[in-house]
Amino acid sequence: MKKDGYYSSGEFARMAHVTLRTIRYYDKQNILKPSYVTESGARFYTDEDFARLSQILLLKYLGFSLDDIQEMTIDDSDYHFMENSLNIQLKLVRDRIEQMQLVEKAIQDTTDAIRSHHAIDWNQMLDLIHLTGMEKSMKNQYQNASNISSRINLHSLYSQNKQGWFPWVYEQCQIHPGMRILELGCGDGVLWTQNISSLPSKVSVTLSDLSSGMLRDARRAIGRKDSRFSFEAFDCARIPHEDRSFDLVIANHVLFYCEDIPAVCGEIQRVLTPGGKLICSTYGKKHMQEVSRLVRDFDDRIVLSADRLYERFGRENGADILAPYFSRIFWESYKDSLLVPDAEPLISYILSCHGNQNQYILDKYKDFRGFVSRKTKDGFFITKDAGIFLCEK
Repeated sequence: MKKDGYYSSGEFARMAHVTLRTIRYYDKQNILKPSYVTESGARFYTDEDFARLSQILLLKYLGFSLDDIQEMTIDDSDYHFMENSLNIQLKLVRDRIEQMQLVEKAIQDTTDAIRSHHAIDWNQMLDLIHLTGMEKSMKNQYQNASNISSRINLHSLYSQNKQGWFPWVYEQCQIHPGMRILELGCGDGVLWTQNISSLPSKVSVTLSDLSSGMLRDARRAIGRKDSRFSFEAFDCARIPHEDRSFDLVIANHVLFYCEDIPAVCGEIQRVLTPGGKLICSTYGKKHMQEVSRLVRDFDDRIVLSADRLYERFGRENGADILAPYFSRIFWESYKDSLLVPDAEPLISYILSCHGNQNQYILDKYKDFRGFVSRKTKDGFFITKDAGIFLCEK
């Protein structure tokens, strides 16, 4: 018997304007399972399933494989996560539009050149090949943006310190008119979008990131017309600026990802003016320790990160790493913790980590969701052990 609020497979397929065969295939591939199956095997779906199907169809339209989609979409019933996911997809669509506009111009320029000169400009052809190949990086770009947003989302929802991380970091920068500022690994520019009203009108801010996709997100969020900002893609071990170019360098949760941390520190020292400052954030070994214990209690094979990033550059060893490059170094803690009453944002955070968790969670997702729901029922406490090193050249 059909339950209230449920749609049969046929009704569900008609709602989405896809074939019943497609719905059955997604079920068989464990991409979209029905919410209810009768003893006779009849399958029924809900509005939440329809939201997930809409996401799957959009990602498929954008060119992702079903294997990619299985990794990129996990139970978006929580409205916070759904809103976040849709915003990321919107950025992805805008990136595709920008890419196709570049491809259109490259094709037009190439055909005009052939028509005018009756010869092929091979450099233009190589540019065209490069542009049409950009979509290969879009999966990584989507996943990186999604992962970062999932991590920020958990903190923004449940942090006990109401000031917020980014306003606090900005406050430590003590920015005043005339400063020349460089942020390394700016991501989507959230440090600036959350503090834009406090930023003096006469400053110069260079935002850099290794990812051109992240820079596009930052440029969109801040706005192209804000002349205080410039955007550059480069490796922070090779900063393409002259000596003594900046009064302040910011590296927010960046140094522990760098392959050659001493080289990055040397470059930061080089581009800072005498008396210039570096503000770099990191965390200690107790940070989010309850989350690691949670996933190990579910399956002791899960490791949320192949690297303990705080061992590369953290609260405990950061001052020693920075000491050869800076005359004065101070640690300032950000006093905070998390109290998480809902499973979904915590699950999103866990799936965003750089470990092996997907290998052991995706096939048992419903069990894992139930496990986390029980743990968060009365509020799940999480330690935060983060802060910044304030360094003076």
